Parts: sequence; C-alpha cells; structure tokens
Amino acid sequence: MPAGGSRHPQIDTSRAHPARVYDWLLGGKDNYPVDEAVGEKLPPQARDAARQNRRFMHRAAAWLAGQGVDQFLDIGTGIPTEPNLHQIVQAVVPAAKVVYTDNDPIVLRHAETLLISGSEGATDYFQADVRDPGKIIDHARTVLDFGRPVALSLIALLHFIPDDQKPRAVVGELLSALPTGSYLVLTHAASDLHAELAARVTAEYARAGIRLGFRTRPEVARFFDGLDLVEPGLVTATEWFRNAPAPAPEDSGIYAGVARLR
Repeated sequence: MPAGGSRHPQIDTSRAHPARVYDWLLGGKDNYPVDEAVGEKLPPQARDAARQNRRFMHRAAAWLAGQGVDQFLDIGTGIPTEPNLHQIVQAVVPAAKVVYTDNDPIVLRHAETLLISGSEGATDYFQADVRDPGKIIDHARTVLDFGRPVALSLIALLHFIPDDQKPRAVVGELLSALPTGSYLVLTHAASDLHAELAARVTAEYARAGIRLGFRTRPEVARFFDGLDLVEPGLVTATEWFRNAPAPAPEDSGIYAGVARLR
C-alpha cells in the first residue's frame, strides 16, 4: 500500500477540488458533478491550458532525463493521465525514481497506476499538501538520494496558493533541501497575458470555494530567484522546448520554466 493513507480514503464530493477539475478539463472520468459544474463554467481556454501544461511536462521531463536526471519529486500530481511522468522519464532512463505527492484523496485511489514502475526504476506515492514541505521532503528522502540531483516538478500548482499562504517560502524550503545540480520545473497561470480571462477563471473557482493567485511574469520569475534558467527562459508553456520539434504556434496564458540550482 502506498504511504500516506488507506486504500479507501474519504473523499468530499460536496466540494470541487482542483485535481478533479483539472481531470475534467483533460477529458478524464475521475471527477464528480461538483467538479464538472466548475469546469463547464470555465472558458474554453481553460481546457487548452490544461493540455498545454501536460505537454510542457512531457517535454521538460524528457529533456531532463536526457540530461541524466534520474530522480523526480512531483508535487500536485493530480489524477493519473497517461503518459505519466515516470513513464516519460523511465523511457529515457529506465532506472529513474519518481516520488508523487498530492493532497486529494482520490489520487490515492489511483496510486497503484502511479506505482507501476519499470523493473529497473521505482515510483512512490505519498498523500500530502505542498504547504507542508517538511513532511514531503522527509518522506521523499526515504526513496530519493538527496546527495544527487533531484528535479522538483510543480506543474499548475502554485497559482492555487495565494500570497497570504506564502508560496515563495514553500518553494524556498523545498529547494533548500535539494543539492546543487537539481532542477525546478514550474508552470503558473498568468494574470497579465489575458487579464479578462484570468479574472473570469478566478471568479468561477472562487464561487466553488477555491482561491486562486494568478501572477504576472515578474511575480512568477521570483520563484526562480537564485537559480539558472534553462533556455529559452521563462516563456509561455507552448514556447518552451529543448532538443525536440517546436510545438505548433498556439496562444497560451500559462508561464513555464526550468531552472538549475547552483
């Protein structure tokens, strides 16, 4: 059984949850009417953003594995959607190890999917909230070797942590545990690319009791303070690629970046 809970977690189906709304936006089936109700009220661009996030993750993870990174800590994993991160990286580095973390109990129900590792590698799932970074790091140390580089993946997560919940301090604590040569992989919804759409999305989530903290490019860039951004830098999700064909030109309201710890 994966760490962090029982096989039959209690799921609150009366309130929407970001992971389940995201699943609905991706066309998944592991959501409830309350999540679907939120998704249906969002503009169509929200589905585009979910898809763009996912494809960026595929490109970034494959590139990192190609650089020899074989340890990944993925926080805000969401409901499994193939190919999952471990499938991407183990196709390049079969011995790669991946630790997944999410705070939605429904993800625990699907943890066995996340734990189907290649025979040479390893995967692990742990139920926890990113706002408790110490707990996450303590568990990740039982699987990953923090004496070697680790890629920290925060995909479409930090805009669910408003400023009063100190997201930069959370990211700082996570990064402080990682050794030199590790990476931060991040996507974040923009407040300054399509302001009217951002306001509409924020309002719809707020009606469902979910607070959002979309940010400007300079505000997102602060999460990378003290790190070395990998080319092409902090760009939109559809503009980021390395050693692979460029994605088709497409408008995006999501910032994306990969950076290396000095």
